[in-house]
Amino acid sequence: MTNVDFIGALGIGLLGAGHCLGMCGGVAAAMSFGVPAERAKWPYILLYNLGRITSYIVAGTLIGGAVASLLALSDLTHHLAVLRLFAAVMMLLLAAYMAQLWNGLSYIERIGSKLWRYISPLSSKLMPLRSPLYAYPFGVVWGWLPCGLVYSALSWAAVAGSASGGGLVMLGFGLGTLPAMLTVGAFAERIKPILNNRLVRLTCAIMLAVYGLYTLQGALKLLI
Repeated sequence: MTNVDFIGALGIGLLGAGHCLGMCGGVAAAMSFGVPAERAKWPYILLYNLGRITSYIVAGTLIGGAVASLLALSDLTHHLAVLRLFAAVMMLLLAAYMAQLWNGLSYIERIGSKLWRYISPLSSKLMPLRSPLYAYPFGVVWGWLPCGLVYSALSWAAVAGSASGGGLVMLGFGLGTLPAMLTVGAFAERIKPILNNRLVRLTCAIMLAVYGLYTLQGALKLLI
């Protein structure tokens, strides 16, 4: 994995803030409102997000290690360039989604929803959260929520070249999502209109598209 991949994953998380709040913000806000008034909410919010990021790292480690092992066994290392090409295409599709030019990511999320049916009931067993410690496993469960933004980041983890590289890519992505997700509650409702503003979404989409084209060019150079 290169520093560029880590920074790119971090950027996906940062620029996808509006999508993050739409997918997970409601759950985090509900969890926050469910905390007794006399207790501080920030430990719950922080541990929830740490749990969520843990799931991202695990997923990235698994997919990064699996792809690296497969390529090593088959000695088809040039296929890594093909996968990087796929990751670049996913980035461009994500940019189109953020610019509201294409809604195909919702179809990809439906595929993951089949697995989510078996995982989601685990979260209900943890509610209500009796202490901040329960927020961590709650976040771990919700980290597997079907999300096109996460799947786009995972496509980068797949081409990291190792299990540790895949995990680091998803760590970068998770850290990128933190600023938005730490604003759950009333403040999140205030910044949602800003993040969903047409101009803001278009600016973020253009930045992602530029990075996607940069990666696409690098992948094509390896293939030609």
